[in-house]
Amino acid sequence: MKILIVEDEIKTGEYLSKGLTEAGFVVDHADNGLTGYHLAMTAEYDLIILDIMLPDVNGWDIIRMLRTAGKGMPVLLLTALG
Repeated sequence: MKILIVEDEIKTGEYLSKGLTEAGFVVDHADNGLTGYHLAMTAEYDLIILDIMLPDVNGWDIIRMLRTAGKGMPVLLLTALG
């Protein structure tokens, strides 16, 4: 299973990547929304773990752009709000 993590908090992204890799998943990590979007458009992922609050593009907009482009992979949203 190939997973894309889009998370701007470096420690959180590294923690998720390490744990998932150790569990046997193939993991790519993007530290901003635009890079994550471009990765999702150019590779096939079984799941995207996506932060809502990113510095350049928010997670909701990334989902909208992916769906508009016909990408239907599942997305798990992360947030540190409330």
